[in-house]
Amino acid sequence: MNYSQDDRRQAPEPAPVPVRARGRRPGRPHTRALLLEVAARRFRADGYQRVTLRSIAGEADVDLALISYYFGSKRGLFTATLTLPASPVDLLVQALPGDPATVPERILRTLIETWDDPERGGSLRALMSAGLGDPQFARQLAEGIGREIIDVLAEHIGGAQAQRRAMAAATLLNGLIFTRYVVHLEPMASMPADELVRVLAPGLRPMFHAPALRPRTSPRASRNTGSQ
Repeated sequence: MNYSQDDRRQAPEPAPVPVRARGRRPGRPHTRALLLEVAARRFRADGYQRVTLRSIAGEADVDLALISYYFGSKRGLFTATLTLPASPVDLLVQALPGDPATVPERILRTLIETWDDPERGGSLRALMSAGLGDPQFARQLAEGIGREIIDVLAEHIGGAQAQRRAMAAATLLNGLIFTRYVVHLEPMASMPADELVRVLAPGLRPMFHAPALRPRTSPRASRNTGSQ
């Protein structure tokens, strides 16, 4: 059957065929929960250091940018999988700015106020207990939060021995957490916060304030000085 030119112009055009967009799935209402589920499983199986955000996004089949949108960073995602009401690293970052002379006091006061708080401290104590009962989980905490804390401290301290000083500071802080909140060793367990800060700050201060380097003198110069 032949159509005229006018008939062909008036004939209805075929309905467009829907085309599926390429790439990862965009965010959906359940995307955040899905990312948490995948991340918690991967962190537990492979450890904090070996897991990449790209691998988590790939397994969840979502765009990588959604992790930054929901959690801000790898550290934020890791903390969210632990259901912590406050990130220990973020609290440390908030305590560092200010008068350099009182950095130890600010860090200690922030730590004590956070761990003494019924809600925030309860979650942290539960997390610590889980680490004590699960060596693999404890290792993940050390790789994740522990490593981040040391890096933040080292960056603030600066200098050639920054990492060693940061490790020493973290050791003192961990000792406080263990004796006061895990084994409840007296008198640390019941000591008032102000007294704890006053007792512990002098031990923490050398990690942040390096002693002045004494000029080296030769033995000959020392003998000459003594003979005068």
